[in-house]
Amino acid sequence: MPVNGMSIIAGRASTDTAAPFHSLNPATGEGSRHAYHAASSAEVDVAARAAADSFDEYAAHPSESKAAFLERCASEIASLGDDLVEMACWETGLAGPRIAGERDRTVNQFRFFAAMVRDGGWVEAVIDRGDPTRKPMPRPDLRRMLRPLGPVAVFGASNFPLAYSAGGGDTASALAAGCPVVVKGHPSHPGTGEMVAWAIARAAGECGLPGGVYGYLHAGGMREFDVGRELITHPGVRAAGFTGSPSGGMSLANLGASRPDPIPVFSEMGSVNPVFVLPGAATADGEAIAAKLHASVTNSTGQMCTCPGLVFVARSSSSEAFVRSLGARIDATASSVMLSPRIRDAYLRRVGEMATAAGVGVAVVGEGLGSSRGEVAASGVLARPSMLTTTFEAFVRDRTLREECFGPSIVVVWCDEAEQFIEAARAIDGSLTGTIWADAGSEPDRVLAGRLTTALERKAGRLIFNGVPTGVEVVGAMVHGGPFPATNQPQTSAVGTLAVRRWCRPVCFQNYPGDLLPTELADGNPGRITRMEDGRLVVP
Repeated sequence: MPVNGMSIIAGRASTDTAAPFHSLNPATGEGSRHAYHAASSAEVDVAARAAADSFDEYAAHPSESKAAFLERCASEIASLGDDLVEMACWETGLAGPRIAGERDRTVNQFRFFAAMVRDGGWVEAVIDRGDPTRKPMPRPDLRRMLRPLGPVAVFGASNFPLAYSAGGGDTASALAAGCPVVVKGHPSHPGTGEMVAWAIARAAGECGLPGGVYGYLHAGGMREFDVGRELITHPGVRAAGFTGSPSGGMSLANLGASRPDPIPVFSEMGSVNPVFVLPGAATADGEAIAAKLHASVTNSTGQMCTCPGLVFVARSSSSEAFVRSLGARIDATASSVMLSPRIRDAYLRRVGEMATAAGVGVAVVGEGLGSSRGEVAASGVLARPSMLTTTFEAFVRDRTLREECFGPSIVVVWCDEAEQFIEAARAIDGSLTGTIWADAGSEPDRVLAGRLTTALERKAGRLIFNGVPTGVEVVGAMVHGGPFPATNQPQTSAVGTLAVRRWCRPVCFQNYPGDLLPTELADGNPGRITRMEDGRLVVP
C-alpha cells in the first residue's frame, strides 16, 4: 500500500485528517510535497484499546505462530526494496549504503527473534517439582517462566529510521514476547515509518492475527509531543521503549511512573562512549588508531548513540603525534548532513559550551559553532566535525565536558600519569560503551588495561578492546545499555535476546495440573525448550 499520510489502526488507515505536518529533506532543505496527519487524541485511544483487546488472543498464539509472523514481517519489509531506501535517504540525509545496511539489520532482527521464539529458552522456564513426602510439610510443585506484560508503546528514534523505529528492535522484541505494539512515529521520517508500518500490518493480516496487534501513529507539528504523552498514560499500555535524548527519555519515564498504575519505561539516552588510548598503544599503533577513531567519530555525521565523544591519552611524544593525526583528519573532513535543524542547532550549542569552558583548547572547530539559528541553508542542514582538548583537571572540574554532545565532536583529555586514567573512568557518567586501546605486548599497558576494565565495568554496558564502539551486532551476547544517563534501567539491553526481558515479568504456577500449565512448563514438553528442572539445566 502506498504512503497516504495517515495513521494505521487495527490494520486499517485512519480517516482523521487533522493536524497536518510535513517532513524535511535535510540534505537539500526541501520540504515534502506530501502532507502527513498526526494522530488525534481519539485515534490514540482507539489504537491503544485495540492493542489491549488483542493482547490475550495474541499472547495465547503458539510459539510457531509468533515466529512465522516475525518472519513474515521480515519478508514484507525486505520486499519494499529500493523504494524504502530512497524514502529513508530523502527524509534523513543519510547515505544509501548506510540505509541499505540498516534495512538489512531491521529484516535480520525480525528473523533473529523468530529463531529465539522457536528455541524457547528465552522464557527462562524453571521447574521445581513437589515432594508430597517431605516432612514436616509437603513441598509444593513450583514452575516459573517469563510472561508478556501487555501492549507496548514504541517511540521512533531520529537517528535510526529503520532499526529503532516502526519496525525496529523494540517492536520486534515486544512482538516476540507476545506483546502487541503501538508505535509513535518520528516526525523526521514519517514516510519511512509508514512504509514499514504497512509491511507489518500486512504481515499480521496474512498470518491471521488480530488487527490490534500492531498500530502506527503519526506524530508531528503541534501534536508531536501530545501523541507520546497520551500514549504513555493510556491505561491500555503496559510498557514503553524510547531511544533519544535524556530529557525526552526521563520525561516519558516520569510520566510512566506517575500513572495511577505505574508502568516501566525503558529509555536509551545519552552516552559519551569514552576511549582510553594507553601509552604503549599510542607508540605502537597511533596512526592506525587515529584513522579508526576518526571514522568512528564522523560515522553518519556523529549521529549514532555509540560514537565516541571522549578520548584519554597520556602525555608523550607518541601521544602528541596521535592527537595531531586525529586532529588533521578531523580538520580535513568536510561538512556533512545532520538529521534535522533541531539536532544541528543542539550540536552547535553543545560544542560552543564546551569550547568556552575553562581549560579547554580548540584544536578543530567547524564553522558556525555557537549558533542557535533554526533556519536551513539552501544546501541543507550541514555541520563540520570538531575536536577540543583539555586537561584532566579541567575535565574533572567541569561537568559540561562529561556530558554527551550528539554529533561529530570529540574531546581529547590529557592525563599526566596512569592513575588519572583510573580516576577519569570513575568520574565518567554511565555510558553505553567503554573502549581501551592497549599494546598487547606491553606489560604496563596490560596491567593498566586490567585496572581500567574493573573501573569501566561499573560505568558501561559494553567494553571494547582495541576497536571502536560504533557497530552493534544483533546477537545473544550483545548488551546495548548501561548505567544512567545511558539508560534509565541498566539491567536491560535494547539489542539481542536480553531485549525481550523488558516486555515480560516472571510468573510462578504452584501445584497446577498439567493441562492448565503453559506448554513450556509442562512435563514431557516436546518443544525445543531450554529450562531448569530441579536445579539441573535441561537442554533438548
